[in-house]
Amino acid sequence: MLFLAEPITPFDWHRMLWTADAPPSFLFEVAFRCAATYVLLLGILRLTGRRGVRQLSIFELSLILGLGSAAGDTMFYDDTPLLPVVVVFVVVGALYWLFNRLTEWFPAFGDWLEGKPILLVEKGRLNLPNLDGLNLTQKELFGELRQQQVEHLGQVRRAYMEATGQLSTYFYAPDDAAPGLPIWPELLEKSQHRVEAAGAHACAKCGEVRELARGEAASCPVCQGKSWVPVCRAKREA
Repeated sequence: MLFLAEPITPFDWHRMLWTADAPPSFLFEVAFRCAATYVLLLGILRLTGRRGVRQLSIFELSLILGLGSAAGDTMFYDDTPLLPVVVVFVVVGALYWLFNRLTEWFPAFGDWLEGKPILLVEKGRLNLPNLDGLNLTQKELFGELRQQQVEHLGQVRRAYMEATGQLSTYFYAPDDAAPGLPIWPELLEKSQHRVEAAGAHACAKCGEVRELARGEAASCPVCQGKSWVPVCRAKREA
């Protein structure tokens, strides 16, 4: 059984609000530390530019996370001197500038560091190898597409997962869209192994469209999927 060295009084406001290890005047030093660290953070964010504030890349996110401990500790810990923290900010800022230059000079290095756009949908059909390579599920991708008012894959000409993690989608004109796999969850849940009615059906795995006869149990020629969903023919409103 563990015993406390000293008894603790619950809701001891003096203990909760202050510490006996520092005088009240230390609050002025905390204010100065906050101001100094805040200026350093603004300098780093200014270095990343507007893009860095709007959407962080993997490298920029690691930069901000790496500076978080240095910034937070410096603001209120009395045993954390300011000069080493300034060195940390200068070195990290210099590394950020250097890596940005390297990505410009060596595009392959930039693709390795930040990633590159990945094609996920082409002509109304999923690119399953690319989807699997991103460790992205069909459910997650369809959720992203539904937020862009997509009803079925036939409306999508191409869709890319950008290096920032955002989905860029290019659509067919409403009159050019072909029938495709519906991406509404309640329709996908009704996928069939044996078709109940003749007509156009889409593979529930990749979106390949085939004409199937009533009672037919077919395998998708593209991905060998065995579940089929009646196609959706809705036109996307611009």
